[in-house]
Amino acid sequence: MKISIAVVFALYLQNVYGYNILGVFHTSGKSHYILGSALMRGLAEAGHNVTIVAAYKQAEPVENMREIVISMPPADSFSKILYNIKGKSTYQQFEDVVTFGIMFTNDTLNDPNMQKLMRSGEKFDVVIAEIFYSESLLGLGKLFDAHMIGFSTFGAAKSSLDLNGSPSPLSYVPHFQLNYPDRMNFCQRLANTLYTASENIFMHLHYDHRQEAVYNNHFADPKPKLEDLRKSLPLVLLNSHFSMSYPRPNLPNLVDIGGFHINRNRKSLSKDLQEFLDTSPNGVIYFSMGSTLKGADLPLDKRDALLRVFGRLPVRLMWKWEDDALPGKPENVLIRKWFPQDDILAHPKVRFFITHGGLLSTMEATYHGVPVLGIPIFGDQGMNMGKTQAAGYGITIEFTNLTEQSISWAINEMLINTKYTERAKIISARFRDQPEDPMIRAVYWIEYVARHQGAKHLISGGQELNFIQYHNLDVFALLLLIPVLIILGIRLLCKKLCLKSSGKDLKKKYN
Repeated sequence: MKISIAVVFALYLQNVYGYNILGVFHTSGKSHYILGSALMRGLAEAGHNVTIVAAYKQAEPVENMREIVISMPPADSFSKILYNIKGKSTYQQFEDVVTFGIMFTNDTLNDPNMQKLMRSGEKFDVVIAEIFYSESLLGLGKLFDAHMIGFSTFGAAKSSLDLNGSPSPLSYVPHFQLNYPDRMNFCQRLANTLYTASENIFMHLHYDHRQEAVYNNHFADPKPKLEDLRKSLPLVLLNSHFSMSYPRPNLPNLVDIGGFHINRNRKSLSKDLQEFLDTSPNGVIYFSMGSTLKGADLPLDKRDALLRVFGRLPVRLMWKWEDDALPGKPENVLIRKWFPQDDILAHPKVRFFITHGGLLSTMEATYHGVPVLGIPIFGDQGMNMGKTQAAGYGITIEFTNLTEQSISWAINEMLINTKYTERAKIISARFRDQPEDPMIRAVYWIEYVARHQGAKHLISGGQELNFIQYHNLDVFALLLLIPVLIILGIRLLCKKLCLKSSGKDLKKKYN
């Protein structure tokens, strides 16, 4: 009876004081921080004591939330590199992406503020780390005596699925960097298989040992093997939702929380933005290439093509432009270095959204029922836009085909044809139709892991199998071997019988 009272009292105290939770969001992308900080704010509002490590800081202090700011290269410093990534080979694209991930991870662990935290002796109940070629961060769980949880801003990317063990049948689950549907033809299935196999080989030969070196450099012995940490996560949170994706098999510890960061109640816009939208007789087109890609880094011919088309349109445009001035800017275009995107997309006068196709932007547009005109550049952007196009509320212009003619056709098609808005509203209704707010779902599962001492029962047994065992190749080999042995045995027996029979015939002949 004493034990029961003690347990009840401990749970009561936990509910009163909350869990001590650390969140590490290590990339310099502002959109990644928006997601990470939204999750940590939600946990703080739920009564937990939250510490967030990131390259940015909240505009206003949040109760129960401590911020540790680390130094990172500005996200837009990679803008020109990313605009040129389309012309690179598959190998070089792999190399660039993993190099960014390793660099961000190493810079995070080397940062003086992070080092101070790591040497502080603090303990946490839970550590949440963003998964972006950053498995070394999993070592923070043991360091802080905490349960480790992964968080993927990219949704169901291979890097997050590998940590969870959810199967990805190549016959109907396309690689996130390939713009393929889930109903692939033979050539697409072949390409999907070869691309995935190439990535696996590349990761084994050119990535794993580099990440291992970062891990060994920052975490002292004795420590678990990094490979073991990769296979022992009890929970992975995905910034995704099935209404915007394809049906696929997920294990119970792979939890979709897509849309958790979106404001359910639209905030008031500044007076000038509100007036610009409200007084637009034919509506407004919103244009942003995200937080990493700068409009000013667009090749001059493509920028001029956009401006010529924009100047002829009967609607106004809002363009996230990072410089103070835009040469040749038409009168109907409003530029700002930063717009409150979520709140703008919620305005009824927004006709559609010209976007790079990042998951955050695509998700916000989908939630608010706004069609999208995509210009994908790298990563999952092509796949995101492919899904919107397949669902009927998006058009994609390949960056290499971004010309005055293609821009003009796509914009006028979306302005004239109402089917894009109609389909956007249908997909929005599917996205919004959830049993609970995704933020509540995220908080519940994080608390679940803490309540159940790491929830190791959620980890799939498949994580302990090697490639041969996981795919049952040894079983299939035996099943194939048995009939082969039987056939060989029958042949050997028949041969012996034939030899015996021929021997008797020869004996009779000589006798």
